Amino acid sequence: MDGTVTEIDARGLLCPLPVLRLRKRLAALGPGARVRLLATDPASWIDVPHFCREAGHRLVEAESLNGHHRYLVEHG
Repeated sequence: MDGTVTEIDARGLLCPLPVLRLRKRLAALGPGARVRLLATDPASWIDVPHFCREAGHRLVEAESLNGHHRYLVEHG
């Protein structure tokens, strides 16, 4: 892993699109890769951690900032 973080801007998209974009991006990357997801959908606060648990990825960070949520996910 080279420390690069891929970013997905899913602000303005509603469930399930933020998680679907996250899943697609992670599928293209190898174990240990990190993806930052930006989302405004309130359901993402529940959906992203649930997706990570179910798919075996690690939710490194989740925070709410200025009207959107920011997640850092590591490919499991």
